Formats: sequence, C-alpha cells, structure tokens
Amino acid sequence: MEKILDNRYYDLIISNTLVTSYNTGDNITIMNDMFSLLHIPKDRMEPCDLGVNAYHSFPELYTLESVVSMENTSEESKQITATRGLFGRGVIVGIVDTGIDYRHPAFMNNDKTSRILSIWDQTVEGTPPAGFTFGSEYTKELINFALLSQYPYTIVPTNDPYRHGTAIASVIAGRSNDKEGFSGVAPQADLVVVKLKEAKENLKRLFCIPTGALCYQESDIIMGIRYLLNVANKLNRPLVICLALGTNQGGHDGRGALSTYLNSLLLLPKISIITSSGNEGNSGRHYYGKVSKEPYTDSFQLNSGGMDNEYFIEIWPYIPSRLTIQLTAPTWESSQVIKPALGECHKLSFQSIKTNVWINNVLFESETGNQLILLRFRNMEPGMWYIRLDNKDGLSYSFHCWLPAGNLISNETYFVNSDPNTTITMQGDTANLLTVAAYNQNNGSILAQSSRGYTRLGQIKPDVAAPGYNIPCAIPEFQYGTATGTGVAAAYAAGIAAKIIEWAYIKGNYTAITGNQINRLMMRTAERDPDAIYPNNIWGYGKIDAENIFNEIDNF
Repeated sequence: MEKILDNRYYDLIISNTLVTSYNTGDNITIMNDMFSLLHIPKDRMEPCDLGVNAYHSFPELYTLESVVSMENTSEESKQITATRGLFGRGVIVGIVDTGIDYRHPAFMNNDKTSRILSIWDQTVEGTPPAGFTFGSEYTKELINFALLSQYPYTIVPTNDPYRHGTAIASVIAGRSNDKEGFSGVAPQADLVVVKLKEAKENLKRLFCIPTGALCYQESDIIMGIRYLLNVANKLNRPLVICLALGTNQGGHDGRGALSTYLNSLLLLPKISIITSSGNEGNSGRHYYGKVSKEPYTDSFQLNSGGMDNEYFIEIWPYIPSRLTIQLTAPTWESSQVIKPALGECHKLSFQSIKTNVWINNVLFESETGNQLILLRFRNMEPGMWYIRLDNKDGLSYSFHCWLPAGNLISNETYFVNSDPNTTITMQGDTANLLTVAAYNQNNGSILAQSSRGYTRLGQIKPDVAAPGYNIPCAIPEFQYGTATGTGVAAAYAAGIAAKIIEWAYIKGNYTAITGNQINRLMMRTAERDPDAIYPNNIWGYGKIDAENIFNEIDNF
C-alpha cells in the first residue's frame, strides 16, 4: 500500500527545500513546486505526537460548505442567464470535491457525449494520473465509452456519494434543462474533476474528530489543484477552480500551505480561483475576548452538547501575549494551570468525570510566530465548561477562539456570548483569493449562516456576496434539487469568472488576464446599497453584478 494511503504513517507537510534532508527513497510525496509530504511511521499513535511534530506540519481538515437537498423548488433563477452571448465556451472548470455523477445529462453535450475532460478519483485504486502515485484517472474517451454501456460503472467506477461535487459542478457549468427550470451559469464550459479521498483516520484521531465525520485533508486538496493545472496546461486552456470546502483550523490569517499555493497561482495568467466564505456566521463557534485592565483575566463559557464526544478548540492570542490556561468542568473541578512553552503537550484528567484533555500551549507557533493554545477533548462531559486565560505579564491582551467548522460538531456545542465576526473559514482568508459570501436572492438579505470577516489580521474579507439560497442544481441519479450555502454562492461566482475568461482569453480581448484581476473586476463592479458603507465584513464590496461587469468591460 502507498504510504499516502496507509494509516500507519502520518503525513507531514514540509517545504521542498527540506526534501533532500528527509528523503530515504519512498517516504516523500511531492505535492507541488513548494511543498511535499513526509510520511512518518508510528507504531502507536498518541495525541501528543502533535507537540513532538509541529502543529502546522499536519494537514488541516476541510468540510463541505453547502447543503444539498433533493427538493426542487422549480424556481427559475433570474441570475443564471447568458451574458453578452458568453457561455464559458473553451474554458475549463475545475472541481475538487466529493466527485461527480458523470452520467448526468447536465454534463453532456447535445450529442450525449461528455463535457468532462477527465476525472481523478483519489479513492479508487487503478492507474493514477502522470506525476501522482494513487487513485485512478478516467479520460474523456473512457467516460464516453462508459456512457454507451448498459453498465457504465464497470468501465468508469467513480461516483458522488455525497452529492456535493455534482451540485457545485452543475451550478457552474450544468447544461440547461427548461423542464426542471435549471441552467448552469456557464453551460458550455468543460469540466475536470477531482474526487477527494477522505482524510486519514490517524489525522482525524489526532485532532479528536469523530470516526464517522466526513472531512478531507489539505494535502489532498493541494494535489487535486495541481492535477487540474496539469490538465489545463497540457491542453493550453484557461482554468477556473471552485473550492467549496472550508476549515476552522489555523490562524485565520491567510497563511498555510494551501493559501500560499493559491496566492501564487492567482498571479498567473488565465487562472481564476474562487472559494466560499464558510457557513459559520450564526454557529456560535467563534469567541473573541479583549482584556484591558487588571487582573488581566478572561473566563469564558463553552456549552458542550451531549452529541459531541470529542472535538478540538484553537485559541489564537495576539502578540505580545503570553497566556496561561485553566479549565473548569461542569462538576466545578478545575485543572492545573498550563503555562506557555515550546513543544510541550499536557494530558489532563479529572477525578469527577471521564473526560481527557490534551493541551498544547505553544508560545511560538512556528508558521505564524504567534501563540497557539490547542485543546483536544475525548469523552467530553456535557454541560457548561469554563475556560480561564491569564496574562502573567500584566498587559492588556485580546484573542480569538474557534471550534471546528461544518459537520465536525453539532449545533449543541457553542460558546456562550459567541461572536459572529471573524468566522471566515481558513482558505477564505487567503489574500488574492475571491472569497464569496451568500445571500438570499429572493429577498436580498444575507444568509444568517454566511461567515463574516474580517480576517484575524484585519484584512477585508469576504470580497463579494453571491446568490446562495435554494439554488437549482443537478444531483446524482439523473435528478435535480437545490443547494444552499456559501459553497454554492462560490459556484455561481466561478461561473461568472468562466464568462470573463471566455471574453478575455478565448475571444482574445485580454489574453494576459490573471485571477487576481478577475477578482478585482468583480469587486469593482459589485452592486452596493447607497445607504451602507463598503467594504464591510458582511458583504465585502457588495453583490456580484454580472451585467455591471460586462458594462464595465465594454468601456475598456
């Protein structure tokens, strides 16, 4: 078995400058031109392996950012229409998600052949794409051959068990179906799809993620994006990538392996990358604390729901804080005080309950240079927990605190006096990336769950908002339904980006256009309420306005 698939090995992200120092022949997997995976064997895996190995070297865990329903509202969305005769023709749309139902007519031409150029299924062992060591690649020719068969899955055995990837792909580039009241934004664009494998169990266990929780690891997303680029470069075609996944891990500051990679790509010509802002706005999973007077103590409350047996919390203080932490259980038993240090991991137990807690109070998190307090819980006692932070230096301080995003915990677990701001999921904090919030296109209001900015460092996010409520979409097994959330809002924006690239690159109007320039065009031309101040942390620069974009282009 390849080590990248083997749960006896941790996958650690390292810089490519360090590969020669660690390479023993088969313990390195190249992710891109910046980062690689170092596969570390471990006979007995323990939570305090995080501490021996740096926090930022472990891939982050991503979840889906739209809810897909089989209910079809049959409401024709006025925003999904052709613009200036542009349909995305000649543009490749890249999807890194849960897969795709390639048999669905939404992804076919009029002659019943597929508009999917290729699929890399990371979950099926077979013939990997060139330059990769796992999964199976299915070409357009093989997909078309399968579509002619009575049993297509015997030829191309890839599907979309969670419907999310099919929905996202269809909103961007689905072929219109008048009977169902459906059309993708760029219905003549071609598709390249990566079906992500689920995160390794050892990574989920390390961060106290329930075994059955669906999530994907950052490293597989990075390799999926590299695959999309390889295909686009081989065909010499422009590429629009939609990333409808998110995580609450990390400093929410635009750093990290994935963010660094995406930032670099957006400065290249004919590549656009769009991401969702997250659905954490009303989840109660973010707490912000600010202490400005003696005794420089903050004690805040966490309500732990009975459904959530294990999860993590990350606390990110601003420098120059050096905070200690102490926990008090619902039984009023308090833990020892954990002081900041380098590379230490403390396991805490309680006499009155069965809960185990691992605390890494990292004074100098090596990627950001900030303090990070990571708490991981198992056998979590339901009820009200108290988290006390003290600054022994006698200085004012402030901090952010995040619970896991998406489906990794239930809505029963939340911070008392939570803060809806600074809830953009980590990838959405990337500087050059277009980060899309979601609004209800029927009444013009922002979705309550749409994550809010700004970033932890105060940078403007989200960038724009797009329709994201009950958007018609294709779903597996030849059906149509709806999708809600910032993931589908990002898909709408990606469809608009495909039309811009068609005008700029395919039609030869501006062949050097970059993703960063496309993003700025969408932000510049957004619809804005004359009574509001822009940019702001809810709408960014306003609502995407496709008609206004092309009115602006006409003036170039």
